[in-house]
Parts: sequence; structure tokens; C-alpha cells
Amino acid sequence: MDLALPEFLAHAVALEQEAAERYLELADMMEAHRNDAVASVFRSMTRFSQLHWDAIKLRVGSITLPQLRSWEYRWRSPPEVGGEEGFDYMMESYNALKYARANELRALEFYRTVADKSSDAEVRRLAREFASEEAEHVAALDKWVAMTPRPSTTWQDDPDTLPPLV
Repeated sequence: MDLALPEFLAHAVALEQEAAERYLELADMMEAHRNDAVASVFRSMTRFSQLHWDAIKLRVGSITLPQLRSWEYRWRSPPEVGGEEGFDYMMESYNALKYARANELRALEFYRTVADKSSDAEVRRLAREFASEEAEHVAALDKWVAMTPRPSTTWQDDPDTLPPLV
């Protein structure tokens, strides 16, 4: 994935903005259903994404970024935005952490791919730096996952979606 610096930075800004918006949406949904432990996890992830977004915006400085349309991004799905499995109000903290880890891992892989394939030295440098930051997020989530008890029943066993007993 050979991106020019402005295009790469546009991708990075979009990636972190999408992540922050998704995690905030998930936190709000979890709070609405009184799943406060998981809401707290997603609020933390929102803060991580916002801090990374702020740092990237500082690096952008006076560079004019292209205004990319959704189909112009060079990823199949936004790296830090997982699927609908994150939108279940019964989700346990353990599963929320695993969901967030998968999102951060996709972002890490995106940046590594850019670093490996770019012909621009500055893009390679920044992509490696961003990949390193995402690796720190993955490592932090790994620690949280290790300290979080696995649920005795999975959040997929939502009694609202099980077939009725006959």
C-alpha cells in the first residue's frame, strides 16, 4: 500500500476518529443498559483513540489532507472499527476487551502494511511509529484481558434471543 504522506495522514486521522466514535457509541449503549463495567472499558478506549487522534493532528500541522470519500480509503473495513458483535448490551468485560484488542490489532496490521509497502521514507517512519503505538495498546489490552475473569456464560447466550422453551 504505497500512500503519499497527505493520504497516509488522512487515513490515520480517519482511523482514530472512527475508533473514538465507535467506542463512545458502545460506551453509551452499555451505560444505557447498565453494563457499567464494559462502558468503562469502552470509555478508556475512546480516550486512547482521542489521544492518538490529537497526536496525529499535531503531526499534520499545515499539511493539507485530501478529503477522502468512504470508498477511497485503502482498507476493506476501518481497522479500529469492529463488526456488530460489539453492539450487544449483554457483553461481558472480558469479551469487550477481546473486541477492543481485535480492533487495535487490525490498526497495528494496517500501519505495518503501510510501513512495509510505502516508497516514501517519512510515511514508512510514521507508519512504524503508529504501529508501535498500536502495539502498546494491544499489549495493554492483553494485560487487561489476563486480569479479567472469563464469563461463566457467554454474552451470546442472551435470554432475549434464545428460542422459547416448549
